[in-house]
Amino acid sequence: MKVNEIFTTIEGETSLTGIPMLFIRFTGCPLRCSYCDTTYAYEDGTEMAISELLKIIKRHGLPIVHLTGGEPLAQAELPELVARILQNHNEIIIETGGSMDIEPFIKEHVRIMLDIKTPGSGMDHHNHLENIPLMREKTDEFKFTLCNRKNYNWAVDFISRHRLMEKNCVINFSPVMPGLSPAELADWILKDRLSVRLNCQLHRFIWPDQTRGV
Repeated sequence: MKVNEIFTTIEGETSLTGIPMLFIRFTGCPLRCSYCDTTYAYEDGTEMAISELLKIIKRHGLPIVHLTGGEPLAQAELPELVARILQNHNEIIIETGGSMDIEPFIKEHVRIMLDIKTPGSGMDHHNHLENIPLMREKTDEFKFTLCNRKNYNWAVDFISRHRLMEKNCVINFSPVMPGLSPAELADWILKDRLSVRLNCQLHRFIWPDQTRGV
């Protein structure tokens, strides 16, 4: 498996914000979002065996392992890694860009964070809509990254058309920063009485000068 970086951090997004966990960031992604903040993971990385990763996970001793990228689902050996991590009684978060099938990872103790690409990303035509019925109530979460009001309106319409509220999953709205201010996005959410969660990337506030390893 090709790994870009491994680090411990405080979860900065989703309903698990603030919780310590181990991040494994994989190299490679089939998408090229306009606002991507991890472009360094497109190419750079080191080949690592699953056995090596398991030793690292055990050594760090945190109960939650967050698998991200890049695009972790693009790693052919990811199903085997997930199975081996679960054998060691860790909880797993898989953060995916939403262009690939999540069905192999719908397992107990695995939480899916599914990105729905908005037009501002330039990648909205890659959304794998067949993933939506697989998302589980009170376990998995949706994420929309928003550049502007047009993206916000698109996301609100998408939620309605695909009846995401009926899934009873957390729906996260994240502003692209710099670009869309959290205050402005919060104002729209409040005015529309929208039952979504505002994401502000807590790790960026804790370590404002770091772009990697957070």
